[in-house]
Amino acid sequence: MIATALARGCASFLALSICTSAALAAGGPAVSHFTLANGLEVVVIPDRRAPVVTHMVWYRVGSADETAGKTGLAHFLEHLRFKGTEKKPGNLFSQTVATIGGQENAFTSSDYTGYFQRVPKERLKLLMEFESDRMTGLVLTDAVVKPELDVVLEEENSRVANNPGARLSQQVTAALYLNHPYGRPVIGWRNEIEKLTRADALEFYKRFYTPNNAILIVAGDVDAGEVKTMVDETYGKVARTTEIAPRQRPMEPEQVAPRTVTFADPRVTQPSVQRQYLVPSSTTAAPGESEALDVLAHVLGGGQNSRLYRALVLDKKIALSSSAWYQGTALDYGTMGVSGVPKEGVTLAQVEDAIDGILAEVIANGVTDEEMKRSKDRLVADAVYAQDSQSTLARWYGAALTTGLTVEAVKAWPDRIKAVTTTAIKDAAGKWFDKRRSVTGYLIKDAPRPGEKRS
Repeated sequence: MIATALARGCASFLALSICTSAALAAGGPAVSHFTLANGLEVVVIPDRRAPVVTHMVWYRVGSADETAGKTGLAHFLEHLRFKGTEKKPGNLFSQTVATIGGQENAFTSSDYTGYFQRVPKERLKLLMEFESDRMTGLVLTDAVVKPELDVVLEEENSRVANNPGARLSQQVTAALYLNHPYGRPVIGWRNEIEKLTRADALEFYKRFYTPNNAILIVAGDVDAGEVKTMVDETYGKVARTTEIAPRQRPMEPEQVAPRTVTFADPRVTQPSVQRQYLVPSSTTAAPGESEALDVLAHVLGGGQNSRLYRALVLDKKIALSSSAWYQGTALDYGTMGVSGVPKEGVTLAQVEDAIDGILAEVIANGVTDEEMKRSKDRLVADAVYAQDSQSTLARWYGAALTTGLTVEAVKAWPDRIKAVTTTAIKDAAGKWFDKRRSVTGYLIKDAPRPGEKRS
């Protein structure tokens, strides 16, 4: 069974500390970008240090593109695409990857779905033959669809239903989006997953799986010329099956009231408080705004020198941990978040009040030059260090291109981070730390009710 990574934005990808718009610093690989006649975009990222390649295909479709009432369909189809085609039936693809010593996986998010393999470079064209075949040639029968639906339901049970933290996060997200489909769980609502059918999956597949809605990323011991030849001989032969309309989703109304969500469960071992704010994404932000939010998140929650950690954990000694984050890799909206885990004997209200005090201080006075410089240096350094991972580079470009950014925007990210000023950070904090655009979630321990069954 293929392990599936569910993601809102790119938050789950290897815990990337700069997943929002992270990019290559100057002197990185010479990235090539071209488009085939059938509409398939191709990005080539040379990395000659080892004779291996990472081969990824990203589709511009995710849970936010599902038909209302059929949540979980994008993720369900991700599972089903491993069930084979007429030319390469069953699990032949997965068996072949395993036989040649490769690795494979897949993931679904709100905005994209991706499939990847990592294999010796001489097997790259073989992967292209398999992946291009299932781009439009998937064969589905009830014999494979129904058992796989049970697999997805069990995944929902283990990842969400039996995970109090995940259930709280799901409820916070649903409350944050009053109208936009980002409020849907990527894995889907269980009552709707249970009703998904073979016909639903095939309709979704035919609507979105076509070369003109896909991006191929190849990173590794290759150059653009040899990749172009292999791509022409494989993907280039796949005809586009439909025209893709621009993604136009219901947008958020003006948010005028802060919301709170409390999730209580006897399985909670550590209470916590979190707050998420609705903010612009890297795609929708004003020039420089997304980068200011990147730096602000790092100042607030980037390690033991961060504002929140120093105040809550070291100085006040009321929290075991704290965090802050900005998730900006998205087509429509991003989120800014803060959280804290209280020490024993400390209430969630005490931790929340302390967090609010730090945010109010930043809104009023901004951040120091030292804090800004330290955070900017760390973010750019992380981008440089991450060049050691060809799969990370491929993920950066795939996530960016499927959410409306460009190759050039990815390359230029370090320079934009360096240009962030303390004034821009203060302005971003004052504008976006608005409780009316937020949901605060409380995770608490609760005793089971008499006669209540807990799975």
